[in-house]
Amino acid sequence: MARTLAPMRVATVNLASGRDVTGESLSAPELAAAVAELGADVVSVQEVDVGQPRSYGVDQPLAVAEGLGATDWRFAATVAGTPEPDSVRSWTPVDPVGLRGPGDEVLGPRYGVALFSRVPVRRWHVLGLTAGRAKLPLRAPDPGTGQVRTWWFPDEPRIAVAAELDGLTVVGTHLSFAPHTATRQLHRIRTWCSGLPGPVLVAGDLNLVGPLPAFVTGGDRLVHGPTFPAAEPRLQLDHLLSLGGLTGTDTDVRWLEVGDHRAVSAAVTSSAC
Repeated sequence: MARTLAPMRVATVNLASGRDVTGESLSAPELAAAVAELGADVVSVQEVDVGQPRSYGVDQPLAVAEGLGATDWRFAATVAGTPEPDSVRSWTPVDPVGLRGPGDEVLGPRYGVALFSRVPVRRWHVLGLTAGRAKLPLRAPDPGTGQVRTWWFPDEPRIAVAAELDGLTVVGTHLSFAPHTATRQLHRIRTWCSGLPGPVLVAGDLNLVGPLPAFVTGGDRLVHGPTFPAAEPRLQLDHLLSLGGLTGTDTDVRWLEVGDHRAVSAAVTSSAC
């Protein structure tokens, strides 16, 4: 007989390296305050900086953990060094050989995703996802000067982090900006999740619009509503995706004081409740 899952609030938000709507990077206390209003038990966060000049060297996982009151978390770097345009690139892909958690050493500038929990985590899991070959024209701050201009960014490796909880596994991820690559990566995650304790919830910026993630995986989209761009959202790129056996109530799509996507959250419970 399947265990009944008590309602647990799960959220996802793209930090955009801790920038506000004006493009200014927030300080650690400002970042902590911006995410605190989520009030979620488990939060998947994308585009997280550690020691980057563009975000004033803030250790963003620590700041977010403080704001959320998260007792356990893991940061998964996808690149090391400072992301720059391809012609003068100084970052290198990171193999997913480990996860950084509370108390672990900071090993220079990093960029990636993180998963935070206020409830006990039984085990952590990680899956590396290869990058596509596409490049993205993106207006973003110059890593050296902080001035916003258009960059041509190559796709970076992607990663999925799973927190195995009591009665639920939450997977946090940020998929490629190229839809065909994101679709391939989501297929890999779906296969990987079949080996994790269910039910499984995928939370993150999947870079696939509206109903597509559910169509690709055969899962259920728990929150409906546009999330990007934050100021005037037209597309839903940020999802809470049940891979079976879960429902979402008290759903919320919220514009925080940080990030260029709206945050998505829901009270998640087992379908049998």
